[in-house]
Amino acid sequence: MTDRAHRSAVLDTALAWYFVLVWGSGYLATKIGLQYAAPFTFLTLRYAFGVVCLVAIVVALRPAFPTSRRELGHLAVAGLLMHAINLSGSHYAQYLGLSAGITALVLALQPVLTAVVAWRWLREPLSGAQWLGVAMGLAGVALVVAHKIDVRAVTVGAVAAVLISLTSVTVGTLYQRVFCPQANLWAGALLQFALSLVVLAPLAWVVEGMRIDWSWPMVGAIGFLVILASILAVNALHTLMRHGEATKVTSLLYLTPIIAVVLEYVLFGVAPTALAWVGIFVTSAGVALVAWRRRR
Repeated sequence: MTDRAHRSAVLDTALAWYFVLVWGSGYLATKIGLQYAAPFTFLTLRYAFGVVCLVAIVVALRPAFPTSRRELGHLAVAGLLMHAINLSGSHYAQYLGLSAGITALVLALQPVLTAVVAWRWLREPLSGAQWLGVAMGLAGVALVVAHKIDVRAVTVGAVAAVLISLTSVTVGTLYQRVFCPQANLWAGALLQFALSLVVLAPLAWVVEGMRIDWSWPMVGAIGFLVILASILAVNALHTLMRHGEATKVTSLLYLTPIIAVVLEYVLFGVAPTALAWVGIFVTSAGVALVAWRRRR
């Protein structure tokens, strides 16, 4: 391995762990934020602050913006799927009473869907060991969150919302990878945040009355989710998608519920069960199998 390849591998590893840690922590930040504002309103505040942050970044870095309507249209479609629709669905699922355990479990199906789509349409073959890793990852997540699942909280509306979230984030991530492979991530994020804000703000006003209970915990949650998650973690994900195969990258999502469980224990004293620890081991082994590269 050359020095350049080694540095690239080290960077990818750092980005991967950053994404897992921040995305896993985002479950708790979202839970806090939704106590003070309904989903559309909370997301409107989130994207408004995101646009402000990205404008400052864009002014400093002066990245290249899309030069054609075609590229702009592709970025718009990907942005609506990954940001506006995905987060609205996952937030409303929890807002309508779906437990964090079931939400995490359903969204953990993304690597499975990604594997199927990448195998069928993107011509990314998977070995038998990698398919086994996908299955182990899903099974492990089920064990990790099993103690949190409350089937009494399952409603048709909540299930529909989380399924919409799952579909939109899977399609949106792959869509941007295929149709916007060269788009500047900073410029693209600004355009996508602005479009999401334009779509969600009227919904927040009409559906929820734009009611906000201002508090420092909510402000902190928005700051965390915008700067560390929506801007830096999403850019890290897209960078990894450009460097590696789609299934290997999205398999990292299996690890985010584990981070959430560990943080819940550290912050709130909710200790994982023995079954959860087994799930952590199974999930980690599954991710290792999916990320395994066959020697040539």
